[in-house]
Amino acid sequence: MHRHDRLPDPAAEALAHSNRLRQHIEGAIDAAGGWIPFSRYMELALYAPGLGYYTAGSRKLGREGDFTTAPELTPLFGHALAQQARDLIAAGLPDILEVGAGSGALAAAVLEELDRLGCLPERYLILELSPELRARERDTLAARVPHLMERVAWLNQLPPSFRGLVLGNEVLDAMPVEVIRVTADDIEQAGVDRALQWSWRKAEGEVRAAAEALALPVGYRTEIGLAARAFVRTLGEVLERGAILLVDYGFPRPEYYHPQRSAGTLMCHYRHRAHDDPFHLPGLQDITAHVDFTAMAEAAHEAGLDIAGYTTQAQLLINLGITELMLRTPPEDAARYLPAAAAVNKLMSPAEMGELFKAIAFTRDLDEPLRAFRAGDRLHTL
Repeated sequence: MHRHDRLPDPAAEALAHSNRLRQHIEGAIDAAGGWIPFSRYMELALYAPGLGYYTAGSRKLGREGDFTTAPELTPLFGHALAQQARDLIAAGLPDILEVGAGSGALAAAVLEELDRLGCLPERYLILELSPELRARERDTLAARVPHLMERVAWLNQLPPSFRGLVLGNEVLDAMPVEVIRVTADDIEQAGVDRALQWSWRKAEGEVRAAAEALALPVGYRTEIGLAARAFVRTLGEVLERGAILLVDYGFPRPEYYHPQRSAGTLMCHYRHRAHDDPFHLPGLQDITAHVDFTAMAEAAHEAGLDIAGYTTQAQLLINLGITELMLRTPPEDAARYLPAAAAVNKLMSPAEMGELFKAIAFTRDLDEPLRAFRAGDRLHTL
């Protein structure tokens, strides 16, 4: 029994939308001969044009949505990341490219702080595939930094080349994953049949090679993020000079494929409730998997990038001075200080986001080490 039995029921309009996406996916399965890899199902569920979770009009982020991200909790997250951006702008890299900007809260906070520091980027580019999120980002930025809108531009695809800072917060976890399991006889790859249910076949090709390299025991089931690896390699091909800073939840490989994690990390989010059935209400729920940061580092290395640092979100924020930033609000001003302190505690507490969320950075042609990793670097754990 899946853990979605007590989830709230969708409105009739939302259910109709989910059924339209279900029919679209069924058509794709028919066209493929009755079976598609789970990664293809996840891609359609999240990104099918006009129908997928991220490309249709449902509200995803914040209290009214399905989950809350760090930039939604407090602008201090973006103000901290802006300290790293300032260093790169001062080094002659004046552009920022954010991948998947969500509600626009991170972009607004980074621009607010860089404006305060007198160190604005020439351009703040946002790669955003979702028309609904693009509209929200525009509204957020127009409300918070209207005088800086001329510096912001939206992209439909990565530019052919880029010099500057690439930012991505909770981007990798939403990329389609392969699901595999090890049986007594073979390695099997998960797919989806027309009934939208799990259907297993012998793993082949790149999926099999990646699974064999993990040397997992019989009975183990997990995910392999081939799309995220490819995305990091593509970023490496695009980056001429600068840094890529990615923040997400996940583990280094030894932890990701630990014997006690034998059921994998695939998880769905619907109205701030988590469950494990990716076929429930397609198009209305997020589907995610934790990130294998060792694989991300390997992909960056293959693309010729330097691995500049890896640490926890808590350590990242300490390195970027979030405690000093918080003290700009006097503790005596309880109405403003206490909510800010509570949000920062959630970002940094080991029991909340501080340890599960990690930051990893890759660079090309940079001489100076990144401020974000000046202490507490965990590269040795990868």
